[in-house]
Amino acid sequence: MPVRAPATYLSTVDISPSRRHDWLREVIGREYADVEIEPPADSELFNEMCITPWRDLQLSAIRSNALALERLSREPRRIAQDAYFAVILLDGEYRLRQDGREAFLRPGDLSLYDAARPHRIDCPRPFRKLIVSIPRALLSERLAGVEHCTARRIAGDAGIGAIAANFIRHCTAEVETLASNDAIALSGHALDLLARAIATTRPGTCSLSRARQSSLAATKAIVERRLCDPLLDAGAIATGAGLSTRYINELFAAEGTSLMRHVWERRLQKSMDRLLSGEPCSLAELAWRCGFADPAHFSRAFKCRFGAPPREFRKSR
Repeated sequence: MPVRAPATYLSTVDISPSRRHDWLREVIGREYADVEIEPPADSELFNEMCITPWRDLQLSAIRSNALALERLSREPRRIAQDAYFAVILLDGEYRLRQDGREAFLRPGDLSLYDAARPHRIDCPRPFRKLIVSIPRALLSERLAGVEHCTARRIAGDAGIGAIAANFIRHCTAEVETLASNDAIALSGHALDLLARAIATTRPGTCSLSRARQSSLAATKAIVERRLCDPLLDAGAIATGAGLSTRYINELFAAEGTSLMRHVWERRLQKSMDRLLSGEPCSLAELAWRCGFADPAHFSRAFKCRFGAPPREFRKSR
């Protein structure tokens, strides 16, 4: 039975006042996204976070004084940061800006943003929020056109938004008490509910045509058939699909990802599934079977994606 990784607690209270700004910027950059921080003008810098791995997701409960965060245009430091963040405001005020849109949240409301792309968050007074970190490929597979859903308010007082927000809140309160299998099952339900809530904000003009959907499905089928081939690259996939790499990447862009990001995510997910199944093989053999030519590279990528290297994950089962 898999053992869930423990929660991580981080707080500025444990840091000297003169170091808090640099410390918080480094922590947010490591755990979430590289941002610039604007601390409050009339109160001390205070922020605390509880970060809990939740199978494919990551659940964070955050409490903070007034704060502004801005993500500039730069590549994410780690593959784990190539994610969408669903935010649920519990208390305070929250303004999210991305892609030329602004979402003003009231307590209970939800919104979504792309953590790897430029955005700005303004919280002018103390606040509490929850963040569910969702790998880009995982949400894109469930919701075509998700990139058009960022910085849009989802009301948390009625409908699917209220159901999703309340479910996440209850999971946050009980996640430490749950058996690992129960927590894993609930993470899947949480993702489904969030995808349905986010889908309510999707513009009706962003869906793929039938021909493009067919091409995308055919391309994904080729990836699945050849996933264990370490030499698989964009050119080989395009040749197999009879399409150009540029066109294929346009198809994946509609899902908020790219062809090789999708390959990367599927290989890591395949390795996780094989570890969960207890497949008897060495880690080097597992890496090869999942399309990684270099076991050390596989171990680093697995740790970035799932929070622990494969050897430790296997021992914890």
